[in-house]
Amino acid sequence: MRTPRASEARGVAPAAIIVAAATLLVVGFGVSGAHERALRSQASSWQGLVGGPRPAVEVGQRELVVLKAPSLAQQVAQNGGFATQRQEHEWTRSALASQKQLLTVLSVHGIQVRVDFSFARVLNGFSAALDARAVALLERQDDVAGVYPVRVAYPASLSSQLLGREGLAIGAGQLPSVLLPGYDGRGVSIALLDTGVDAAHPYLRGRIQDGVNVVDPEVRSGAPAVPDPSEPSRREDHGTEMAGLLVGAGGPGGISGVATGASVLPIRVAGWQLDQTGEWAVYARTDQLIAGLERAVDPNLDGDAHDAARIALVGVAAPYAAFADSPEARAVQGALQLDTLVVAPAGNDGPAGPGYGSIASPGGAPAALTVGASDLRTRVEQVPVVVRTGLKLLLDRKLPLAGAVTSAGPLELSLAAPREPAQGSSPSLSDYFDGKGVSLVAGRAAFVPSGGDPRLAIEYAAQAGARAVVVHGVSLPAGGLGLDETVGIPVISIPERVARDVIASLSRGRAAVASIGLPATLPNGSDGGIAPFSSQGLAFDARVKPDLVAPGVVLATAEPGRNDDGSARFGTVNGTSAAAAVVTGAAALLAQLRPDLRAPDLKSLLAGSAEPLAETSVTEQGGGLVDAGAAATAEVSAEPDSLAFGRAQGDGWHATQHLVLRNVSSRKLRVRIENAGAGGLEITPVPAYVRLKPGGSTVVRLVARLRGAPPTAGSAEGAVLLLPRGAAPLRVPWAITFAGNAPPALSRIALSASAFKPSDTTPAVLSLRAGALQQLETGPQVQPLARLDVDLWRGGERLGLLARLRDVLPGQVAIGLTGRDPDGNRLAAGPYRIKLVAVPTTGRPITRKVVKFRIK
Repeated sequence: MRTPRASEARGVAPAAIIVAAATLLVVGFGVSGAHERALRSQASSWQGLVGGPRPAVEVGQRELVVLKAPSLAQQVAQNGGFATQRQEHEWTRSALASQKQLLTVLSVHGIQVRVDFSFARVLNGFSAALDARAVALLERQDDVAGVYPVRVAYPASLSSQLLGREGLAIGAGQLPSVLLPGYDGRGVSIALLDTGVDAAHPYLRGRIQDGVNVVDPEVRSGAPAVPDPSEPSRREDHGTEMAGLLVGAGGPGGISGVATGASVLPIRVAGWQLDQTGEWAVYARTDQLIAGLERAVDPNLDGDAHDAARIALVGVAAPYAAFADSPEARAVQGALQLDTLVVAPAGNDGPAGPGYGSIASPGGAPAALTVGASDLRTRVEQVPVVVRTGLKLLLDRKLPLAGAVTSAGPLELSLAAPREPAQGSSPSLSDYFDGKGVSLVAGRAAFVPSGGDPRLAIEYAAQAGARAVVVHGVSLPAGGLGLDETVGIPVISIPERVARDVIASLSRGRAAVASIGLPATLPNGSDGGIAPFSSQGLAFDARVKPDLVAPGVVLATAEPGRNDDGSARFGTVNGTSAAAAVVTGAAALLAQLRPDLRAPDLKSLLAGSAEPLAETSVTEQGGGLVDAGAAATAEVSAEPDSLAFGRAQGDGWHATQHLVLRNVSSRKLRVRIENAGAGGLEITPVPAYVRLKPGGSTVVRLVARLRGAPPTAGSAEGAVLLLPRGAAPLRVPWAITFAGNAPPALSRIALSASAFKPSDTTPAVLSLRAGALQQLETGPQVQPLARLDVDLWRGGERLGLLARLRDVLPGQVAIGLTGRDPDGNRLAAGPYRIKLVAVPTTGRPITRKVVKFRIK
């Protein structure tokens, strides 16, 4: 939203090294091990149905450079949250001037930088393609806070397209009590950072502003839903779907968005871009995301953030990158300082280990309101399925119906498989036809492998005339496809052991038959619980994430474009970005009802007043299921809204956190502070109660201390309760894990040559594995690094920093040693040492390793 105005109430040497870091994007802890194992198993069945396939993307040498000089947001915060337009213009110009000064320094050293994006409002920095010498030089500059990798972010939900004539899928359109009677978000502006939006869709008409196109900035026609350049019939759809969940009205079956009176500013930060194979794919980069946040807080780019959007919904997520100090995390903090609440998806990567979880970026940002997904469907459909080859019965059981379409009567169909694609080729529709153009599956049950994108394989089978689709290679969940007019046939998946027998029979030319009966509805096993695909915490600063959850399965919404008969397209969507859209709508209602709330208050009230889900860990749900009604009546807010005590070391371990409490009511409050939790962790508030006048605030110190041995579960969790007299409590969740044996932070260290001559073209290669990945029973456990330093030494003299990598996910790192010092000078003959310093994100000691070599 707007920041309160003061008048308102409120010639260069060759490179020393070459660095290439190939990070491994990898896949936190629950109430019980059995619960976590079950959730992990269920999560695998949703692969390919939430978030879609993630194309391999090469970001080149793009880096994000963060400066120490303050951004506009930091200047406003230092000024107590107040600023005039003139001050904001001046502070924005000052941030940009500091960047020009730094670029001049690089130019003096012979390094010419072509800036991709420049940031001054939520963050002071820029993105650009930088080689190793530029990165090393920047890291040695006093006015540089750090150089960080640009990451790839993907839409965090996937649609089940084209709901319409058939009606609603089971559970579609059902939302919890996020509505506030009499309020529709009118007057609230929501920035939507996603793909483009079909503003002409009748479900959205009149509520979509012109928009901003970050992906294609030279296109000045707003932020449309752009067609695939290689296949115009495909359009990017995610932004339209999120807009429908936010502000849609007048849909089939009475569906509508949460805040039908709000307006949406679409900011296209994701869209069709080339992937590593040269194909077009939909994704965003984190520098594009930050550029989008710049426009969310300053839509007209005049350097004044008084016209900032009240709320910003981020619809994309960078998997597993839950770093608290990343540039995008800093940008989210900047937006909050400019009074814009940023709502982000937790990610769709399911459960992970008991320490750091699978939270995506920017959901790992402490300042983001991070949302996980729950499944509120009360019932799902199953169908009886029989599979046989000849007289041999392979399967006779009820299986989940993955889609929402059934046949008018029982089916008995021959199974037919498509051709295998040529080696190195992706599956295509042509695989379903023979050399004469005759369909291989028409009138039959298409027997198809799921591959990396089961939805695409199913659509191809339907287009080729199949009467049903039998998928193998993945266990599709009930309703996972939702309702899709392009797939107007039944879809099921069969166990792999059965699939192997079918494959063997078909390869010998023997017939295989599938019988599919009529569906029956059964209770949903995860009714009211966490969706199995929803990412869990902790974030990499050991903070509880997500902050809360909302429904994110089979939500009805708009789809871009029109049907063949000219009618508007609708569909259903799954994913944590869909859940984030629901919470964003609730935030808009709350902002309309209580316009005096600051963005941090909105964040706290929504997270702290959520309804806890029974038998569910706080690392899965945060505060619980969103409850707009409870948030509307809350009287005290807390910053932060979740705690990060770190990793406990054993009996007597202690840590301290501070909470800022603020009275957001119109009466005086007496607030008692208590801890509710288990696992041997005592949390003592100092003081134990406070008195607050209306609008007043105070700081409470929370001292956590472990008494006795750590619990056998290896973790403890709970919540600090803020109990205003005569009002409902506000919950601030916490969770800790206990230090145990962990794999080394640096391993597999090897130098290609222990003695070499200086060479800029054939350097010696130092290879190592940075960070670690543990395969635990509950899922993979990521051990990232906050920083990896490469220092050059000779004897007892430190010659300087050769390289620094920040926010490192587990993976291989290769460092080329050219035989030059950090200034680019050739090293004299003699012995040298490389000191490797690996700094963990939190809770573990620093790792140091030494590699010796000799210059000939």
